[in-house]
Amino acid sequence: MHASTPSSIDKPHANLAFEWALLAVLATCWGASYTFIKIGVATIPPVTLIAARTLIAGALLLAVLRMRGVKLPKDAAAWRRFALQACLNSVLPFTLIAWAERSVDAGLATILNSTSPIFIFLLGLGLGGSDKPTLRRLFGVSAGLAGICLIVGFEALNGLGHSLLAQLALVAAAVCYGCAAMFGRVFKGLDPMVPAAGSLVSGAAMLLPASIVIDRPWTLSPSAASMAAVLALAVLSTALAFTIYFRLIKTLGPMSTAAQAYLRVPIGVLIGTTFLGERLAPTAWIGLACVVAGVVAMTMPGTKLLRRALQFLRGV
Repeated sequence: MHASTPSSIDKPHANLAFEWALLAVLATCWGASYTFIKIGVATIPPVTLIAARTLIAGALLLAVLRMRGVKLPKDAAAWRRFALQACLNSVLPFTLIAWAERSVDAGLATILNSTSPIFIFLLGLGLGGSDKPTLRRLFGVSAGLAGICLIVGFEALNGLGHSLLAQLALVAAAVCYGCAAMFGRVFKGLDPMVPAAGSLVSGAAMLLPASIVIDRPWTLSPSAASMAAVLALAVLSTALAFTIYFRLIKTLGPMSTAAQAYLRVPIGVLIGTTFLGERLAPTAWIGLACVVAGVVAMTMPGTKLLRRALQFLRGV
């Protein structure tokens, strides 16, 4: 009688585990972007760096869509939404972060730019829907932010206020990411790669003219390391990351997807300690536990799934 019940219970768990795995991949792609940007802006101005990032990533996704036989919408309304998403999720935040990282330490930049879940939580106070604020998500936001500080080390906050404009730029980028996650729900019925490609193409169309006017890219002499960083940014931290991002907006929702802003910090620290020989702050492992608790609190199944799990256990 209960033979078919486990599959009905296990499937949601399996799906959720896969979405969590994708969240970790997204956090890794975007966590590595800070290093790529730091290397890139050494010899490439911020606007040109981000223009190249969006152009390469957009072209790559267009090629993949063409191979899959998927076409972008042609109506003006869809492209207006792509343009707005581009402003919120790439043009403004990418450029602000690249500019800020020329004068702000990486640790402080990570803290300030990882606050987007807080702004999504605040936006949710005035908006309804499935991602409305709850005490569980408030705990997740608080635990995640505390974990960020513990992982990077509170000494990273010593520079707070010394480069005020750059720090405000990083906070503004986090606000943009929060707004982008909320607005991204309008693409719910589309293949995740479609809004990713559409927004990147729109972003490149905005940034290329600005790059030509501001930086005159033909006069630049970028290093090989900066060029490699741009390529890595475009392929891993943009094309792949945006495709995953729009999928997670559909499956996990904006608030849960924003949890990667916290998750990318321990992942980034792990990459640094493994490959660059960087040292963890003494409080890092406590911070890691806080971050994991915060991410779980923001992405854990709802009460409906828990009730189904309890029904299954009673039937065993």
